[in-house]
Amino acid sequence: MDDKLLAEADRALTGWVDPAARLRAAFEKDEFALFCQPIRALVGPPGFPMAEALVRLREEENALLPPGEFLPVLEHYKLMPQLDRWVLRAVLRRLKQGSKVPRFSINLATQTLEDATFPAAVAAELKASGVPASCVLFEVDEPDVLDKPHDTARFVTEVKKLGCGVMIDGFGRRSVSFAPLKTLRVDFIKVDGSIIRKILKSEPSDSKLKAIVRVGQAIGVKVIAECVEEQDVLVRVKALGVGYAQGFGISRPHPIDSIAA
Repeated sequence: MDDKLLAEADRALTGWVDPAARLRAAFEKDEFALFCQPIRALVGPPGFPMAEALVRLREEENALLPPGEFLPVLEHYKLMPQLDRWVLRAVLRRLKQGSKVPRFSINLATQTLEDATFPAAVAAELKASGVPASCVLFEVDEPDVLDKPHDTARFVTEVKKLGCGVMIDGFGRRSVSFAPLKTLRVDFIKVDGSIIRKILKSEPSDSKLKAIVRVGQAIGVKVIAECVEEQDVLVRVKALGVGYAQGFGISRPHPIDSIAA
């Protein structure tokens, strides 16, 4: 992160004299809160077979900071692997208690993808919780898939050996490249909102989604449309054969216990 971005993030954290110390204290005091956003099935039995785990930070008077205000600082201080471990433990704890949503996806930071010890930590947490590995999906961002192929391939291979699922998030954000799908054998691709938002007004976007669905069906990779905010968009993605949808038009993020319990 450059100095300008860090300065903007620091300014957003009003009253944080020492951001690094504040965030380390948040881990020690368990001041993060787990939210989730359900993903709806568009084919087969209706319902929410999975949800994306999201994190917030509790501040004074129980105010919750959105991730954009603290994730850049965590990234700067190399604390993202610690946060991803916290999210994993929190998700497994919720699943162990029982959950109406049977599967959760966890966004993987670039720093965590580069951390060769993370898959072993996943294995240890799964064993300690007793939760089946199939209940956990890891979302790897498309830029990481394209820019860090070695780290991505190592991570995907190791967590899939454990039984976890993997999806590529933001698919098509740069360009629609199907090569990683063939080499990584991921379970899901989440089509980027820059495509989904324009499918009713842009023929190229509509054509991209058609091609993604066609290839996904051919190689056995399930397709999720993200950023579905309008009913007409939901109808269109379903008509094109997209299997799942996520976005404010489906459900806004909520505390995990209000959805899973």
